[in-house]
Amino acid sequence: MFPSKDRLTICFAHVAYQMRERFLLRQIGVNSFNVRAADEFERRIGEADVVVVSGLWRNELLEKAHRLRFIQSIGAGTDQFDREKLKRRGIRLASAQGVNVRAVSEHAMALILAITRRLPEARDNQAKHVWRGMISDLTQREDELGGKTLLIIGLGGIGSRLAQLAKAFDMRVIGIKRDPSKGGEAADSVHRLADLRAILPQADFVALTCPLTKETEKVIDADAFSRMKTSAYLISAARGRCVDEPALIKALQDKMIAGAGIDVTVEEPLQRSSPLWDFANVLITPHTAGETRRYEENVLDILIENIERLWCGESALRNQII
Repeated sequence: MFPSKDRLTICFAHVAYQMRERFLLRQIGVNSFNVRAADEFERRIGEADVVVVSGLWRNELLEKAHRLRFIQSIGAGTDQFDREKLKRRGIRLASAQGVNVRAVSEHAMALILAITRRLPEARDNQAKHVWRGMISDLTQREDELGGKTLLIIGLGGIGSRLAQLAKAFDMRVIGIKRDPSKGGEAADSVHRLADLRAILPQADFVALTCPLTKETEKVIDADAFSRMKTSAYLISAARGRCVDEPALIKALQDKMIAGAGIDVTVEEPLQRSSPLWDFANVLITPHTAGETRRYEENVLDILIENIERLWCGESALRNQII
């Protein structure tokens, strides 16, 4: 049985987000507490019926989570949760899918624009008080997006909105979707993942906005880089493991592609020793594509709706995973 309001305790577990602070402002009347570190989370998880968490989650915590009945992921991704273990223990799981559709799609578009307009170089020159002169070499100038082809791998909510933004810049958009028959949104054409290798040579930008699954893990690998234009850019706003990172580094070293805009890496934080830091043609953001000033509120909307469904005994949750 899911605990009633007067017996329910929620644990908000995140190193930075103001989840509990924003939750208290809603005056729901439910007991809650906040943890900011992994050791504190491990120590107190046994007190919680509901956990709101993403990066601090470890599956070993289940051994101490005797009261746990529901996990609300703070992020859209849920690959960190062992679904089989949760099912065996009768613990429900829901994602925060949809909360950052606008944020991530805008961030991916910002990476494309920043690379095209050479904004990182301009910022570096500003720091050095350098006014760059006019350039004769056409390949070294800023570029325009009109007429360029954007290949989007993952045409869900984020990918579909990215397609809309790209069309506003007069780009041609090709989408890769698990089931193309369910609609192409703003894309000019939609294909299955099996068609990716044949389509890659057409793209000026390859953007990843897909979830991490068995099919999408290392979906961009050495073979994929070999098929891309040498003038093409990779934009990664999905999960780090969707890209074969050593293959990306080699592709950049060998000038197989023109560069990359990366918001996610295999290991986060990205190790200081990673060669990715030192490429002038790589723009790195620290997994901040989904972060906005409204993020906590968007997650709380889903959390509260799901708790109310559980109180009513409903079987279906919003963004249900388990």
